[in-house]
Amino acid sequence: MGRFRRNEAEEYQRMRDSNPHSHYDIAYKRMRRIKRFYMHLGIYILANTFFIVAKHYDDGPTDPNFWRWQTFNTALFWGMCLLVHGLSVFGTEAMFSRDWEEKKIRQIMDQENEQRKKWN
Repeated sequence: MGRFRRNEAEEYQRMRDSNPHSHYDIAYKRMRRIKRFYMHLGIYILANTFFIVAKHYDDGPTDPNFWRWQTFNTALFWGMCLLVHGLSVFGTEAMFSRDWEEKKIRQIMDQENEQRKKWN
């Protein structure tokens, strides 16, 4: 893994030195943040799957102890942290981008036009 990161760092430095006025530096940092989020998501899924499956085999799904708060609290709280991490990486633009706003405005206007046509 160390050699891969060293090669990646050298490639980054080469690209940065060859074109210092580009937006490559900003794009590279954004790519790294997105990559770290997806790694966090993968670890979250693997770890919580392991915890819940281990509890399933320990108690069984019919045992009332399986459905207790302690079985799912790690997934819940870690999921909240993952949500905050995702919002810090993608921001609210992921859900409410400028493009989304324009599409929604057009959709509402089309609906109003259809309503007017029905009554005229």
